[in-house]
Amino acid sequence: MNKDWNLLDLQVFCCAAKRSSFVAAATELGISPAYVTKRIANLEKALGVSLFNRTTRRVQISEAGEAAYTWASRVLETAEEWTDLAPSPIKELTGTLRISTSLRLGRNHLSPILDLLKQAHPKLDIWLELVDRRVDLLAEGIDIDVRMGEVNEPHLIAHPVMKNIRMLVASPEYIKKHRAPKTLQELTQHECLLYRERHQTFGTWRLHGPRGAESVRVSGTMGSNHSDIVRNWAMDGKGIVLLASWDIHTQVTSGDLVRVLPDYYEPADMYATTAARIHQSPKLQLCLKFLINHLRQGPHALQVETQ
Repeated sequence: MNKDWNLLDLQVFCCAAKRSSFVAAATELGISPAYVTKRIANLEKALGVSLFNRTTRRVQISEAGEAAYTWASRVLETAEEWTDLAPSPIKELTGTLRISTSLRLGRNHLSPILDLLKQAHPKLDIWLELVDRRVDLLAEGIDIDVRMGEVNEPHLIAHPVMKNIRMLVASPEYIKKHRAPKTLQELTQHECLLYRERHQTFGTWRLHGPRGAESVRVSGTMGSNHSDIVRNWAMDGKGIVLLASWDIHTQVTSGDLVRVLPDYYEPADMYATTAARIHQSPKLQLCLKFLINHLRQGPHALQVETQ
């Protein structure tokens, strides 16, 4: 077997295999379809096998190609790990970093922080995924997921970012019109603005108070999966809402929203989660440290309450 192949051949082959198309691979890699054909033909010659079954409309990976794909993927992963581990005098980061988080946290905090990270490391490719659900880091190829609440998945590593709570708030107008509840159970008699974050049970508020942890089933005629919406409704006097302290810090400070039942809160500590221990990837370690530091202090830091 001729062993005259290189990593570029493997990258082109893996991309074409995932896309089932030489043209789509060329578009993704920013090269011509003819060059894709040339690199794959070079790899087939080097390996002595046919990697694809070709038709006039598409290409389909062959049985030998499937085995080669598994091998090629391992080679590329090993090469990337070595790139991360290799000493660099200027510590310039390269490769791809994929981050996921909730909508408002990503838009208002992580996106400007990642902009600063890109300025510091221009060769780093960054993808920020904003979702209203818990992601599967391994299945979706996410490097870091920034989330609130406990990390229960046994295969994930939780890196603490900061303490945080969710608290009950309403507008002064709502309180004046409906009077503030004096007990947790009185919430059932109020219009509650329903908001479900990525892992919360819809309509059930689990709060800590003078008697420990308690749950109350609330109801309301307005709800959303976006905190901006329910926060604005609360400011308009539409009801009581339970939101993260960092999300409503400005409105509470200005008096547009006031705490209701201030002895009660829901723990919502913030974590950055990874699927691998950070010492295995210096790139991931540096990026994680950068994100956590900027979430804790600086112009894009989170302003939080802890009780």
